[in-house]
Amino acid sequence: MTTEPEDQLAAGPAGPANPAGRGHLRASDADREQVVDALKAAFVAGRLSPDELRSRAGEALQTRTYAGLAMLTADLPARPAEAAPRPGTAAAPARKLVSRKTVAWAGAAAVLPAVGAAFLTYYGGFLVMFLAAFIGYTLTAKA
Repeated sequence: MTTEPEDQLAAGPAGPANPAGRGHLRASDADREQVVDALKAAFVAGRLSPDELRSRAGEALQTRTYAGLAMLTADLPARPAEAAPRPGTAAAPARKLVSRKTVAWAGAAAVLPAVGAAFLTYYGGFLVMFLAAFIGYTLTAKA
């Protein structure tokens, strides 16, 4: 099997990531899908038009060698550039997680006094308040 000069050129320089002579080797379906994903990323970044994406993706799925796949992405950067944050917008600080027990106690501290005042005002319901506090405590206590 002989390789054409453009196959060797498209295969790129020899190195650990691209061994010499790899351009003539047959690519797998996973390799073709990886190239299609790179083309989609280039489209999203605005580097390809919809027609170019359609054309190159079709070629990528039909191409059989690594050299053919390399030619489809030769004019695209290897890694897409990360978007710089817009001026005037700061990254939101990470939110601290709060335990369920803390939320339950905070809710009880906010609601129980109001409910207690209502019961004590109208019914003298000390036992009802005691029962509500006992239930809240048992729900939030560790087993």
